[in-house]
Amino acid sequence: MTNKLNVLGTELEPCCFDPMTGFFRDGYCRTDERDVGRHVVCAQLTDEFLEFTRRQGNDLITPRPELGFPGLKAGDGWCLCALRWKEAADKGVAPPVYLQRTETTALKVISLDQLKAHAVDLN
Repeated sequence: MTNKLNVLGTELEPCCFDPMTGFFRDGYCRTDERDVGRHVVCAQLTDEFLEFTRRQGNDLITPRPELGFPGLKAGDGWCLCALRWKEAADKGVAPPVYLQRTETTALKVISLDQLKAHAVDLN
């Protein structure tokens, strides 16, 4: 469990446990000073985004068993780097996000309005 806040100002909810995600591989999109990439945006992956990020040099599709990485597919939940998500949004290929599972530090890079425009959990 964590005491971090999400972008809505409430307690951060877990993003995904299968596959296990997060900088700390604890299911939460939370960060600290060691996380240079700021893996704080909980996204529901799409084929379009997975192909986009692979073209940028970050292949999330191919399994890497030696690293305990199963490879990802559309529909999986995953903690993305805030800058990569914003880059994808600027190119029109950002995956949907879960606001209650996205850490508040994402707002240093992405506006709340932009996240809300891609939210799957906005009531």
